[in-house]
Amino acid sequence: KLVNVDEVMHAAQAAKESGSTRFCMGAAWRGPKQRELAKVLDMVKAVRGLGMETCATLGMLKEGQAEQLKDAGLDYYNHNLDTSSEFYGEIVTTRTQDDRLDTLSRVRDAGINVCCGGIVGMGETVEDRVGMIAALASLPVHPESVPINMLVRVEGTPLATGATKAAPIDPLEFVRTIAVARITMPRSMVRLSAGREQMNEALQALCFAAGANSIFYGDRLLITSNPQAEPDRQLMARLG
Repeated sequence: KLVNVDEVMHAAQAAKESGSTRFCMGAAWRGPKQRELAKVLDMVKAVRGLGMETCATLGMLKEGQAEQLKDAGLDYYNHNLDTSSEFYGEIVTTRTQDDRLDTLSRVRDAGINVCCGGIVGMGETVEDRVGMIAALASLPVHPESVPINMLVRVEGTPLATGATKAAPIDPLEFVRTIAVARITMPRSMVRLSAGREQMNEALQALCFAAGANSIFYGDRLLITSNPQAEPDRQLMARLG
């Protein structure tokens, strides 16, 4: 169920007080219907009124929807490529990667900053990880934000159990993925994203040393928990 504007404002105010500069709102939709989008537009306007940058991830956008988000004051739109084009069909069957590229084009054409990355640890090969980074780096304009996610194995999902269960990625392979994103997209904010709760502080520190320079923090990332703000601030202070 879509939360109301008051709940969003309460969460955004708490995020601002914790030091966040951007507030991200996510909905698990294939794409927003117009009546749903109208409510999100009110949320975007309200959060902008707090003086924060705004980000949304709402699925695939139809013609004209990106322009409505831009007019409401949306700064960033998140829509990940997820993985290489060769491996994509093994993970997603409800849409194609070209569908995602179409949404990214609409976002860019509307003048909204792009937040676009992918997920590693889904059973892909090293070549697939290379392909994902190459696809991101080959976009007409590099994404302003590039979230690199480590798969969180959610109980009951195919990649967590059963015949398609994915073996965990070697932690250093994850660090290398961060490093290659930094090298190939030097002006992007490489964002250490989902899976951080499963990482110890040493691994997170390696990711920052390899080039990650942004994180999501707060209570949740869609359906998975996220490290809390206070331990994150302590880690940032210790790392200088």
